[in-house]
Amino acid sequence: MTGIVVRSKIKEIIKKIDPEETVNNIAADIGDTLDKMVEEILQKGIDRARKNQRKTLLSRDL
Repeated sequence: MTGIVVRSKIKEIIKKIDPEETVNNIAADIGDTLDKMVEEILQKGIDRARKNQRKTLLSRDL
């Protein structure tokens, strides 16, 4: 799977939720780690949709 999470967006969000700038740098591997986490969340959602015999992934599946 190609990268879902965009590094520049991570920095943008950190600035937004951390106005005191406690964190001003991110590790190189954080994008990969977040990609894996998103994949896991999506897989759980797909499994739930499948159990409910739906072909549409809904937000409540996540």
